[in-house]
Amino acid sequence: MNKRSQNRPLSEQLRKIILDHELSRYAICKAAAVDPGQMHRFIKGTGRLTTDSLDRIGRVLDLQLIIGK
Repeated sequence: MNKRSQNRPLSEQLRKIILDHELSRYAICKAAAVDPGQMHRFIKGTGRLTTDSLDRIGRVLDLQLIIGK
């Protein structure tokens, strides 16, 4: 990850990862047991995901949070 993406909010980075992922948003929702409407609102920036949903999405997409300096 470059410096530019490190300065963006975590939610914005996650939106980009979801939109750019090879799995469709529907497939991510199904695998993570997340309501597609909830995901749609998150992607549009009008809704939030619960920490449980974030955890499940992270597992489906094999994401890790790395704390930088």
